[in-house]
Amino acid sequence: MPDRHITRRNGLFRTRLPAPAAGVRASMPGFEGVRFSVEQAEDSLNAAADRLSLPRSAVGRKEFNILAISGGAAGGAFGAGVLVGMTRAGKRPDFAIVTGVSTGALMAPFAFLGPTWDARLTDAYTGGHAKNLLSLRRLAPAFGSGIFQAANLEELVDSFIDQAVVDAVAVEHLKGRRLLVATTDLDSQQTAIWDMGEIASRGGEAALVLFRDILVASASLPGLFPPRSFPCEADGVAYEEMHVDGGVSAPLFIMPEAMLRWKQLGRRLKGGRIYVVVNTVLEQAPRTTSPNLASILVRSFDTMLRFSYRNALSNAATFCAGMGLPLSFTSIPDVAENGNMLSFDTANMKRIFDEGVALAQGPLWVTPVAEPPTLGQFIENMTRPRD
Repeated sequence: MPDRHITRRNGLFRTRLPAPAAGVRASMPGFEGVRFSVEQAEDSLNAAADRLSLPRSAVGRKEFNILAISGGAAGGAFGAGVLVGMTRAGKRPDFAIVTGVSTGALMAPFAFLGPTWDARLTDAYTGGHAKNLLSLRRLAPAFGSGIFQAANLEELVDSFIDQAVVDAVAVEHLKGRRLLVATTDLDSQQTAIWDMGEIASRGGEAALVLFRDILVASASLPGLFPPRSFPCEADGVAYEEMHVDGGVSAPLFIMPEAMLRWKQLGRRLKGGRIYVVVNTVLEQAPRTTSPNLASILVRSFDTMLRFSYRNALSNAATFCAGMGLPLSFTSIPDVAENGNMLSFDTANMKRIFDEGVALAQGPLWVTPVAEPPTLGQFIENMTRPRD
């Protein structure tokens, strides 16, 4: 029997089981095969490509598009606005694969399900729910393992992710489409990719609970919210994994690198495109930072987002350019009032949402400029085996 370790949950000490050791493939009973490493997720996407890249007359699909939605905390209101704005403009692409990280994970199910769910998506980001749940009155006792209680984020997710959403995701999954969400496994220090459609297709209350828990974990920014624990087992031995915000390890998750190396990917995407919604401002905005703790923390978080997403987008652009894959992105406009991604004030989120809606009415997508590969990257790509 593995030893137990002392940890904290909601500000109280409790015991936890150890995490699986390196090389141990643990899974959750009843939900085997729903979680992958970045490399293992290739099989799930290959199945989607096989189903959705048939002749147009067979599936009625015009193109094979992929949508990746980044994190960005309150900046997620922008991505929600972009989706709703594209619907209103009559130019919302049909996405075969949707991926989400952090706040992008929270909106990913609605992006996946399409325009008929726009009203619920709009309410989630502009209805004042975040302001009520992330106010100083809802701080965790003694701060615990996060400034806010886990129940705050759980309440937000539970309000909008119900059985109807999970059932609808299961229907689309059976058509061959894929909804993928990333979390960060703190114990293994790896990105975990969850096949949300496969979870939904298992059905029942357990599927709804796990679906919600994964979204909570993906949006649990360390320091703001406590990590999420997932019990699992291997060979009859019980373990426990600790997961946090997917953006810690994967600021953007377009698709597994293994699939990017797939030599047939260009053919699968013929006529389609990879779309990336970046829920933050990418350009630096120099200004004087007030010398107090709150201002320094907010400014540091904003700076971290800008650097990490610029780097992630640059890497994706370089790789896609080398593979001949079309890639377009959009991000929050670079204006002074858009600089605080930790402001969950309803008026602020509504303004950012409206900017996304307005931007979607005109030229929305930008093609990033790929950086020339370094010598090390060139050598790695030349020597890496391809499928």
